[in-house]
Amino acid sequence: MINSSSENLVLILRDWITQAPAGTQLPSTRQLVAQHSLSPVTVQKALRTLIAQGLIESRPGIGTFVRAAPIARPYDYGWQTAALGIPRQKLPQVHASQRTLPNDFITLHSGYPDRELLPERLVKAAFSRVARSESVLQRTEPAGLPELQSWFAQELAEQTLPGLSAPTARDVIVLPGSQSGLGSIFRALVGEGHPMLIESPTYWGAILAAAQVGVNLIPIPAGPHGPDTQELDRAFERTGARAFYAHPNFANPTGVQWSPEVSERVLEIVKKRGAFLIEDDWAKDFGVNADSSALAAREDSGHVIYLRSLTKSVSPAVRVAGLIVRGPARERILADNQAQSMYVSGPLQAVALDVVSQPGWRTHLRSLRQQLENRRDLLIDALARHVPEAHLQQIPPGGLNLWVQLPDGTDLRRLERECEARRLAIAPGATWFPAEESGQYLRLNYSGPNPGAFDEAGRILAEALQAISR
Repeated sequence: MINSSSENLVLILRDWITQAPAGTQLPSTRQLVAQHSLSPVTVQKALRTLIAQGLIESRPGIGTFVRAAPIARPYDYGWQTAALGIPRQKLPQVHASQRTLPNDFITLHSGYPDRELLPERLVKAAFSRVARSESVLQRTEPAGLPELQSWFAQELAEQTLPGLSAPTARDVIVLPGSQSGLGSIFRALVGEGHPMLIESPTYWGAILAAAQVGVNLIPIPAGPHGPDTQELDRAFERTGARAFYAHPNFANPTGVQWSPEVSERVLEIVKKRGAFLIEDDWAKDFGVNADSSALAAREDSGHVIYLRSLTKSVSPAVRVAGLIVRGPARERILADNQAQSMYVSGPLQAVALDVVSQPGWRTHLRSLRQQLENRRDLLIDALARHVPEAHLQQIPPGGLNLWVQLPDGTDLRRLERECEARRLAIAPGATWFPAEESGQYLRLNYSGPNPGAFDEAGRILAEALQAISR
C-alpha cells in the first residue's frame, strides 16, 4: 500500500491478526517495508503499538508472533465482603442521564447540551492561551483565582437591588463543579442525621449528595409557580430544619421559574425561621423566554447561599462553579471543600475566566437563547403530533428539559426498554423525586444532539407506548 502511515499499518495488521491463529509469525520488518512502501522506523513504530496492545509478541532472534489470547479466569473478591461491611446506604453508580450511548441513538436522556450549543471556539482559544501561561505550573488559593472570584461576585452584583450590599470577591468560593459544592454545603450547614427541606421533584445529583452526607430529606411539593409555601413554612416548624435546597430559576427537571410572589414569600419564611436557602442557579445561562432572577440579589443578610455553575454552559471539560456565601457559613463550607479537594485546578479556572471575559461570550449567549427555543419547540411539536397523551404542565421558560407526564399506570421501566430497543434513550422521572414519585414522568432533554430527529423520537415513543399497552 503506497504512502501508508504507521497508523494505517496498525489497522491493516490488526485485521490480519484477528484472522490468524495464535503463534502465527508475522512477516519480517524487511518484508513489511517492501510490501507497504514504508520506512523501517515507521514499521517498527507500528509493531511497538501492536505489542503494547497485547496483540503480538516479539521473540528476540526469532521474529514477531501473534499472541495467544490470555485465558480468562474468575477472581475471588469474596474477602472484600467482610472488609467493606454493610453499606450505610446503597448509592447508584451511574445515573441514567450520564450514560454514553452509540451514535445511532436518539438521545433525549442526557443532562448536557450538545457540542453545537457550546462556545467551542472560545474554549479552544482559551485553552491555547492558558497552556502558554504560568498557571499551568502554579496552584491557586483554596477559595479560588481572585480574578474569577471577582467575576462571579460582579455578575451577581449587577442584579443586586438598590440599597442592598453587593457581594464582593471575598464572599466567593470557586468549586470544582457544583456537585462537589453540594456535598460541602450539605455537610457544613446541615450535617449527617439532620433534616433538610428540598423541592420535589428536584435535581437527582442533589438527592445523591444528600444521601452521601446522610442528610434526611423532607420533600416540599413544587408546582408550576414554585414550591408550596404554606407546606414549606409548616415543614420548617415541624422538623426544625435550617436549610431549604431549591431551583428558583428553570428548575431541573421541570423548567419552572418561581413567580415573584413565591420568591418573596420563600425569602420571608427563611428569614423568619433563621434558615438558609440554598439557591442552585444551575441554568443561569439557559434562559429562553425569561431571564434568571437570583433570589440572592434580593437580600444581603446571609440567608441565601448562591451556587452558579459554568460546566454546562462553557464545557463539560471545564468543571468550575462559584459559590457566594456571606458570614461564618462561608468559612465552614470553605474548610469542608478544602478537605475534599484542596483547591480547584488553576488552568481550568483560568480557562473559565478567559471564556466568560471575551466579548464573544455575550454574543454566544444571545445565539444560544434562540437555538434553545427552536429545539424546545421542535420537541414540543413532535410530542403533540405523535404522543397526545403526554401532558406538559407548562412550556418551560428556560433550562434544557421538558418534564412530561404520562397516563397513570404507565410502566416506565418497560417503556424505557422498548424505546432503547428502537434506538431512543429517555429518562424516567423517578430519580428526580426525593421520596415517592407523584406521577409517571419523563425528563426529555431538548438540548442534545440531532434535533432533526425529534419527530422520529416522538414516533418511536408513541410506538413504544402502544407496545407496552398490549
